[in-house]
Amino acid sequence: MNLVPRVQGLILKPKEEWDKIKSETATVADIFKSYLVIMAAIPAVAQFLGYWLIGVTVPLRGPIRLGVGSSLGRAVVSYILSLASVFILALIINALAPTFSSKPDQIQSLKLAAYSMAPYYVAGIFYLIPVLSILTVLAGIYSLYVLYLGFKAGLMETPPDKIMGYFVVTVVVAIVLMLVVGLVVGAIFSLSTFYSGL
Repeated sequence: MNLVPRVQGLILKPKEEWDKIKSETATVADIFKSYLVIMAAIPAVAQFLGYWLIGVTVPLRGPIRLGVGSSLGRAVVSYILSLASVFILALIINALAPTFSSKPDQIQSLKLAAYSMAPYYVAGIFYLIPVLSILTVLAGIYSLYVLYLGFKAGLMETPPDKIMGYFVVTVVVAIVLMLVVGLVVGAIFSLSTFYSGL
């Protein structure tokens, strides 16, 4: 798999790209090594640089810049949890398959969870300037549409009348995972800031 054409296809022509992805043979290791490990690094590196070099504005406190250690730690934890959450989402998509008369397939589930994130990962570059991170959120919404097209392309062999239900449940699970990751990262670094101030 060539990374750049794959990402371009998922962003610009997702229907056609899902048709290619559906028939590709891959392993979990292939998807992680050739795609996820690289793509998930974009928002992580951008967050590191953004928090360290530019900083964020905190209500009632004003602008703050994190030190290199805090910024790097936050980026590493976010990166690891991002990879883990994609894998967990794939496990859940696969486990839900029989509920929606679909064919369980761990590889196809991972393809859905991983490749649908392409717009979000690319837009993660906006974390360089934290005030522009809203654009990353908008790209995340587009990623949901790309995920829907993946279900519609038949990766899980879902009957047409069950696609929307399967998609909606998957979106709810993905949102919960994102909230958990955000809370964990926030809690870790709020505590470290609190203890460093003692």
